[in-house]
Amino acid sequence: MILLPLAIVLQASARCQTPPSFRNEVMPVLSRAGCSLGTCHGNQNGKGGLQLSLRGQYPKRDFTTLTRTLAARRINRLNPANSLLLRKPLMTVPHEGGRRFSPDSSEYRVIHDWIADGMPDDSDNAPSASSLFISPPHATLQGSQTELHLRAAAVFADGTKKNVTDLVVFESSNPAVQISQAGKVTFPDSDFSQQTSITVRYLQLQSVCTVEHVPNRPAFEFSAPSPQNEIDDLVFAQLKRLKINPSELCDDTTFLRRLYLDLTGRLPDPEQARQFLSSTDPQRREKLIDHVLDTPDFVDFQTLRWADLLRVEDKTLDTKGVGVFYHWIRSQVASDRPLHEFAAEIIAARGSTYSSPPANFYRALRKPEERAEATAQVFLGIRLQCARCHNHPFDRWTQDDYYGWTGFFSRLDYKILENRRRDSNDKHEFDGEQIVYLQSTGESANPTTGKPAPLRFLGSSSQDLREQLGEKKDRLLVLADWFADDTNHRFAASQANRIWFHLLGRGIVDPIDDFRSTNPAVNPQLLELITQRFVQGGMRVRPLMRLILNSAVWQLSSAGNATNRHDEVLFSHTVARRLSAEQMLDSICQVLGVSPEFGGHPAGLRAAQLPGVRNGGHRYSRPESGDRFLTLFGKPGRLLTCECERSTETTLAQTMELVSGDLVSELMLRQGNRIDSSFDANESDDAFISSIWWNALTRAPSENELTAMKTYLLSSTDRRKSLEDIVWAVLNSNEFLVRR
Repeated sequence: MILLPLAIVLQASARCQTPPSFRNEVMPVLSRAGCSLGTCHGNQNGKGGLQLSLRGQYPKRDFTTLTRTLAARRINRLNPANSLLLRKPLMTVPHEGGRRFSPDSSEYRVIHDWIADGMPDDSDNAPSASSLFISPPHATLQGSQTELHLRAAAVFADGTKKNVTDLVVFESSNPAVQISQAGKVTFPDSDFSQQTSITVRYLQLQSVCTVEHVPNRPAFEFSAPSPQNEIDDLVFAQLKRLKINPSELCDDTTFLRRLYLDLTGRLPDPEQARQFLSSTDPQRREKLIDHVLDTPDFVDFQTLRWADLLRVEDKTLDTKGVGVFYHWIRSQVASDRPLHEFAAEIIAARGSTYSSPPANFYRALRKPEERAEATAQVFLGIRLQCARCHNHPFDRWTQDDYYGWTGFFSRLDYKILENRRRDSNDKHEFDGEQIVYLQSTGESANPTTGKPAPLRFLGSSSQDLREQLGEKKDRLLVLADWFADDTNHRFAASQANRIWFHLLGRGIVDPIDDFRSTNPAVNPQLLELITQRFVQGGMRVRPLMRLILNSAVWQLSSAGNATNRHDEVLFSHTVARRLSAEQMLDSICQVLGVSPEFGGHPAGLRAAQLPGVRNGGHRYSRPESGDRFLTLFGKPGRLLTCECERSTETTLAQTMELVSGDLVSELMLRQGNRIDSSFDANESDDAFISSIWWNALTRAPSENELTAMKTYLLSSTDRRKSLEDIVWAVLNSNEFLVRR
């Protein structure tokens, strides 16, 4: 005989008068307890002989599983408390998933009472939940107030409203902030402001609230640089509420270096730097911003960013395809073409990948699902991938949304006119012209239902667009027109946020291609502002960049203060970051006065001007030291449609490359470089040291630095070697390697 805890017996006697709803109570409980998660029975193959739908998205199927299949053996109708469905989560019998709830919990009560009441089935007729609300939607805790209780309410299709706090799942975005199953938010005791987004999930619904904690700072006085535009007003207002003082504005040297690195990927020329730093014009920063935005180097660097996202790489596109696609992208950037028109032309593209350059976007994406996912991620900031196999667990997108969107691309096909690939076993290598065209038939079917999903735009109504389009309407042109519409707020917001990320190093929504309700903007008003200004500027890049660059926020120093030193998300100061692969290589070459070598490319190209990328080598030419350096420092292989493919992580191998690697050694010893020229011309110590400092650090050496370097040169018996040592020391300094 099995003896049950007294609490279970008492719980069993406390029967509800109304049987629990399988759809609206039992399913949420299984999700809340973690039973229907992908790591447990919600796995594609289930666990331990029980398979549930992920997060209970298919209640009818789950009801059948629990009551009509072998899994029904887990339920004891005569003695509900003795059911394995309850005993395993209680750990009264071994359970690989561990203890999931207690005998006095609401989870236990719901499942027990549902079994005791005969396991009624309302999976089809119970009113579905239509919306979820959190109270409070936003809260700011002060001083010793470190706890807050959240409440959740669901509104159902029949208009009823119910408190579902004991049925929802709470999750905190900040690991330091705890959230209990009962909705109790607890902040740790700290002397700095903290913020967290609390995601609340009930069935297919998700909602988010923001909770902040401000430490007790009775003597706090807000201090900030003078606002330069409306961006500063919104950022500073949030910082003031959280009792965080922004840093001071950076000095002119830092501003100059930062501006050139962010916009051109290279350092300013010494003459440009001297001229700017000696200027007394109160508008010198504003004028320099306008000047740099109008340079060819700016066009090169922006083209590099789009070439990364659009997967301009040699293996799939071939050398000619890379060239025509890259130069087309560059022409669009040079003309500052509105981004919605730029996107629309790419979406509508077809024809020869040689004579119609944007058609190469589809050449790199061979399947309808790949095209759909890439288009959503690049142009809308939506990660759809999870919805391919099941309804998205962290966003609103269903499988019908996924395959309805994929339907726009399902009729695309290819004609391979020629393929001169050298490795016949490599199905991903293409070398020759291809024709992208649209077939007259082809649908995208939801694999769960086996039926064609309703064709629709992401975020639009559920109306099936196939009824409007008919069979003869060009689907890609319809989709292109949707992108080209200047009222497409989702597109505008994602691109404005991407521009902000490129200049500030972090998106207002971050990651920048993960727009969803459960990943809210850190400053929603700021995101809305830059989106509006982006639209008002015709969705052109330069006007929005000009607005951001002229703000005090972008020009803040990286030096923190007592109130903002822990902040890395609210833009209270500039977060220092390592130079990117191209920035670093081009800067090293600029200091040494030489050009890097890249396989298959003519001499003289900067790293930021490379059209394609050579993934570990090339079928026509071996990788040179420049190619290997870029790969080592995180240049993406352009095999993914995501900013995340570019790595900014620091590694020991990178340190060794800068200390004694092939590229640095090769450039140091190259005939005709700056060291060689200085040695041959018998240049004075002062002139050489000054030249290196201005080229590498955008400033003159300090008196102490100059004295130390001259002392070292005088003590050396090998002058050329000592000149190399000075350059090596500068190239390995944090001041050179970090964008501040």
